[in-house]
Amino acid sequence: MPRTSDEEKQDMAWRLIGAVVGLGVGFAARKAIEFGWQKTTGKKPPADPNSLETSLAEAVGFAVVLGVGMEVARIVATRSAHKRYQAWKAIPAKAERIADKV
Repeated sequence: MPRTSDEEKQDMAWRLIGAVVGLGVGFAARKAIEFGWQKTTGKKPPADPNSLETSLAEAVGFAVVLGVGMEVARIVATRSAHKRYQAWKAIPAKAERIADKV
């Protein structure tokens, strides 16, 4: 079944919303993780994990914490935004059903 123009517009809108949410949350999560790393370890996060001045354990540890933390934040935010988008998208249909009853 071919997609209608409205479905394509809604899909494009969701992709745009998802991208913006993902970027914003990714930035905020990185800053929060870097702050937490500094408070926990007492050192700034490794700026260059390839530098020989950074220990392998520290570089790998930060990479794991950062990767997992950012991905979890992105997933939670994107799913939340998707639920809100679906609820917002359903409002016109509900209003139409109510108007039909009146």
